[in-house]
Amino acid sequence: MAVLPIAYLGHPVLRRVAEPVDLNVLTAPGDNELQTFIDDMIDTMHDEGGVGIAAPQVQRSLRIIVVEYHGNERYPEGSEIPLEVYVNPIITWTSEETKEFWEGCLSVKDLRGLVRRPSACTMEAYTRQGEKVVVNAEGFLAVVLQHEIDHLNGKVFLDRMDDLTQLSYEKEFMTYWVKPAEEAVEPQETI
Repeated sequence: MAVLPIAYLGHPVLRRVAEPVDLNVLTAPGDNELQTFIDDMIDTMHDEGGVGIAAPQVQRSLRIIVVEYHGNERYPEGSEIPLEVYVNPIITWTSEETKEFWEGCLSVKDLRGLVRRPSACTMEAYTRQGEKVVVNAEGFLAVVLQHEIDHLNGKVFLDRMDDLTQLSYEKEFMTYWVKPAEEAVEPQETI
């Protein structure tokens, strides 16, 4: 496996709508380049300390996302997410109720921003084995899925921010937003 180079904000691939994956290519037997690429995406996400990664973030315009969360120190408020690969994912429903989350991104290095998103969503996708799945998500998982699928549609979390005064470098975020929130009655959630 390999760690792939990250596409940072400004790289044109991040602003393109990603191409759908041909499920016949995805599930072809033998030495499958696409399956190797998915393994490399997982390795890259782990190496970068992310909870999700989309193929455009590693410079490939394909509709593939990977998510996983197990006690990542960057997101202390997060809930467990098992390792999952989703191919050709689409959001088919979102709740009217919204919630604000502090989002970060491997492609927007060292920044966090407060983003309002639906607090629940339904996603339809395929597994890496080509099996159709429907995921009903809420809270942290809903935000992660929406964030990663945004990448497949040429969007980054900055595009979703209502107020750019709520944008912070990681160090300042930890100093001025996380520490005071720990003392507040209602802790702020981060992703």
